[in-house]
Formats: sequence, structure tokens, C-alpha cells
Amino acid sequence: MTTPTAWALRAVVSAHLVAIAAQPVFAGVYLTGDYGSLRWHAVGADVTTSIGYVQLVVAVVAWVRMRQVWPFLATLGVVAAETVQYFAGMESALWLHVPLGVTTVAGVVVQFIATWRPLGRREVRDV
Repeated sequence: MTTPTAWALRAVVSAHLVAIAAQPVFAGVYLTGDYGSLRWHAVGADVTTSIGYVQLVVAVVAWVRMRQVWPFLATLGVVAAETVQYFAGMESALWLHVPLGVTTVAGVVVQFIATWRPLGRREVRDV
């Protein structure tokens, strides 16, 4: 049986994945010459980063209630990378912004898979 905390983690990781997956699309449209989409990329960065911080709070709850530290550690790594990437984008440091963006997308995809995979025979409970 899946706990409410696990469902909350799944929901926020899913929202994070949708938000972060849109970012390369906005950047790609900008690179085709639609300069207005750079604004969408900036708004998407705000949304994605905000969801990341919400995910960090939910991961702390998962750590406390489900006694699983991995969601917190994984989220902390992704959120730290997203924060650096956010400021690299603001400073137009594309040498860092682009590869870090690829890394953060991959990190959220891995978290999505990990949170949605079956828990197996071992039941995890909220305390």
C-alpha cells in the first residue's frame, strides 16, 4: 500500500518533470528566432525552481515519515544544480547553463522513475 506521503512525493516530482521538460522546448523555440519565447523560458525557470523547492520540503517529510533519506538527498542535489543553473542563465553563462540543464533534466527523470516504480513486497508506512 502506498502512503499519502509517497503520493505527495510522486505528485510533486511529476509536476517538476513537466515543468523542467518544457524548458528545453522554450529554449529551442528561442533559438529558432522567436525571441519572445525567451520570456517563456525565464518564467519556466521561475516555476521549475519553485517546484524544486516545494519538492525539497516534501522530501524532508518523506524522510521523517517514511524513514527514507534518498528522496531528500536526490532532491537536494537537483535543487542545488537548478539553483546554480538558474543564476548561470541569468548571467548568460551558457557554457554552464546548457550542460547543467541537461543534467538537471536527467536527474528529475531518474527521480520520477524511482518514485513511481513499485515498492515491492516491503511496505513503507507513514509514522
